[in-house]
Amino acid sequence: MARLAELVAHCDELLEPGRFRDFCPNGLQVPGGEEVVTIVTGVSAGAELFERAIAEDADLVLVHHGLFGVGTRRALERPARRRLQLLFDHDVSLLAYHLPLDGHAEIGNNALLAAALGCASWSPAFPEGGATIGVAGAFPEDGVPVDDLVARVREATGGREPLVFPAGPERVRSIGIVSGGGASFLGTAIDGGLDAFLTGEPAERVMLQAQEAGITFVAGGHYATETHGVRRLGELLAERFGVRHVFVDVPNPI
Repeated sequence: MARLAELVAHCDELLEPGRFRDFCPNGLQVPGGEEVVTIVTGVSAGAELFERAIAEDADLVLVHHGLFGVGTRRALERPARRRLQLLFDHDVSLLAYHLPLDGHAEIGNNALLAAALGCASWSPAFPEGGATIGVAGAFPEDGVPVDDLVARVREATGGREPLVFPAGPERVRSIGIVSGGGASFLGTAIDGGLDAFLTGEPAERVMLQAQEAGITFVAGGHYATETHGVRRLGELLAERFGVRHVFVDVPNPI
């Protein structure tokens, strides 16, 4: 058992949300009970995740995509009311970290993707919101064939088939990684002379952009590229505070 305030304080210290100019509030979004025995982690806050968390007797739900945007000023719609009601009725807290959980050097989505792809090293890259949110990774020795890279992306995203425009070198020695909706950073990867770029969602313009610049573009799925960070954070909290942790997968094909 742990105190909610201690868990939140630890996450804030670890992820440093104050370094980021995010479009959503990071940290505690909905306060519930003061004591935490079970943490459920998931990618996006929604009714299905909350219902499954309640079935696990969760005291705290920790997500990458929370419920609120900064400065949101509108009446609650019924789906939003239902989500909140599930939390209120069962005294469950909601904790959310967006850009801070993308950009963390060790447990961020992008650092963990670089490790899963077999990069020998990686460094912070792709500035956004006052800090870097992605990484530039290097493969060992002469790099990896494009087909091998695609297979590694497929494995790292739970078997999801990625969208690939293989316009770069036959062997990939360097790769930029920005999980989720990072297609707009393709130009930064091109300017940096990288052989490949991995993100979650594509945009219509990226096919020609990649082909004309001679870089391999890979879209592994917004959801699928963002399961790593929140899951690892849940594992670390379980280890540190002696609480139970359950990752709940609510797959999204996007």
